[in-house]
Amino acid sequence: MGARLWLCAIFIFVFGESMDSIEKTCCFFGHRDAPDTIKPELIKAIGELIEKHGVKNFYVGNNGRFDSLVFSALREISADHPEISYAVVLAYLPKKGSEKQPEADWQHYVFPDGIESVPKKFCISWRNDWLIKNSQYVICYVSHITGGAFDFTQKAKKKGRTVINLSDFNV
Repeated sequence: MGARLWLCAIFIFVFGESMDSIEKTCCFFGHRDAPDTIKPELIKAIGELIEKHGVKNFYVGNNGRFDSLVFSALREISADHPEISYAVVLAYLPKKGSEKQPEADWQHYVFPDGIESVPKKFCISWRNDWLIKNSQYVICYVSHITGGAFDFTQKAKKKGRTVINLSDFNV
């Protein structure tokens, strides 16, 4: 019964489109081993998007250290900027009891419309494509050319998205 209730709760937050127009939306890509030391720069970059570009919506994944840093930063920033909304975009439903199971605060989790029909091994890529499609800005931490963070940052650039890299590496 508990698992069914949990599944029902998450499907309430299924989105087919972004929270607002893509011009006011930012997503994030970064290496799963990103250092904690980038958090102040991350907070500064998010703050500048809010204050200088009117960005109000933020999407992040849940697959590594960078995503955890972003979620933590967004939670902190929202205290000073209640006008923003942010959400973890899930690639698939985590198993009950796993470390990646969402917190009880369901307002910050979404499961994009259409992903339920994607084979599990392609769900993260599908979700990342969805993030790019629904965002104008990308804040990333890409320090080398291997991995999904680099690949999806390159995809975002090719689609004309504004990319802000917190690393010294040139993407």
